[in-house]
Amino acid sequence: MYLDFYGLSENPFNVTSDPNFLFLSNTHREALDHLVYGINERKGFIEITGEIGAGKTTLCRALLSHLGNDTKTAVVFNSNLPETQLLEAVLHDFGLEAKRRNKISFLRRLNDFLLEQLALDNNAVLILDEAQNLRNSTLETIRMLSNLETEKEKLLQIVLVGQPQLRDKLKSPDLIQLRQRIAVRFHLQALRKQEVRDYISHRLRVAGPDHRVTFDERAIELISSHSGGIPRVINILCDKSMLTGFVNNSYAIDRSIVEKSIEELQGNLRFALT
Repeated sequence: MYLDFYGLSENPFNVTSDPNFLFLSNTHREALDHLVYGINERKGFIEITGEIGAGKTTLCRALLSHLGNDTKTAVVFNSNLPETQLLEAVLHDFGLEAKRRNKISFLRRLNDFLLEQLALDNNAVLILDEAQNLRNSTLETIRMLSNLETEKEKLLQIVLVGQPQLRDKLKSPDLIQLRQRIAVRFHLQALRKQEVRDYISHRLRVAGPDHRVTFDERAIELISSHSGGIPRVINILCDKSMLTGFVNNSYAIDRSIVEKSIEELQGNLRFALT
């Protein structure tokens, strides 16, 4: 709606996980380094946690572009699947089919595939998003996947991505064997004020190098404090602020525009809840 007004080719603050807009803050860069290290060194289990909207899914999508052709990947975003269906989803994303649709057949086919990849000197990675929703029994099955190994290395690297509740879930006595197998852990932190400024500038540059919109310092301070440095919240507030600026025929987003946008967003939220 406001793209032509601001000289943009696409919406800079969509809440979808678009790797083209990935902003590597210090914490995101560290997280990516941990992921690449754990995968390349065949560490087995890797755990990445962060608050809702912290950029975990976007980070996972960006990871895929950092892995070479010698690394085969499967990504499962629906963590609420029953155990057998989850295994089937893993095989499907690896491009595999089993002779029979049962747990034993799925595990046998996956093991054959991993041995094939080892013979080709390839690596294999399974990424499970929203892993805090996985049932303990399903997590135990996933742990068993890590038993697919040679004497020297893991055949499958498993990345568990989730909200902070994942860490609490893994403290369960039932999951002690899984917890002991996690070799790499990292928790995504919120963006700091300077990073919020850089984040906004980065997304505007990607959406339109010659854009005509500016966020002043007091506006950024309010966006930073109100969002808590969470990228998804920043996106929602910046998008609303730019719409408000467009309605007011203003290229400059100041604190008053952000304040009005916050009020309207909070009002919409209260309306939605009633």
